[in-house]
Amino acid sequence: MTAHLPGSRIRPTPAPLLNPGETVVLFDGVCKLCNGWARFLIRHDNKQRVRLAAVQSPEGQALLAWADLPVDQFDTMAVIRDQHYWVRSDAFFEVIAQLPARWSPVRLLRVFPRALRDWAYDRVALNRYRIFGKYDTCLLPDPDHERRFLKSPM
Repeated sequence: MTAHLPGSRIRPTPAPLLNPGETVVLFDGVCKLCNGWARFLIRHDNKQRVRLAAVQSPEGQALLAWADLPVDQFDTMAVIRDQHYWVRSDAFFEVIAQLPARWSPVRLLRVFPRALRDWAYDRVALNRYRIFGKYDTCLLPDPDHERRFLKSPM
């Protein structure tokens, strides 16, 4: 039996493609805001505690299916580790918890009730293409960042 982590949902089996304890952030690979978030994580996650996968990638699709989340219409970021996954504002706070201590004041926003946090998160997520724009295709990672992206074994 696995311990429940705050805000997480639990699946009966560990996530595929991940090593034990490894954390992956699923993001919309055509969303300009989401790609900016991925670049932010690469820049500020000095200890390389999180890996990334676009929801449109084969790896992202496999992880969405494992979490029983929609594979064709995705309006939230998801964070996956072992048998746990987080979505919406809980996913955001789980990622912030993986970053260096200088980012911990952001976690104070968790004092707001989840319903309010998720409402605010959804307003941005549902309007992200209109506000920030959209790429025609998923951007490929820079060669020096490629190791930060989850790749399934061939």
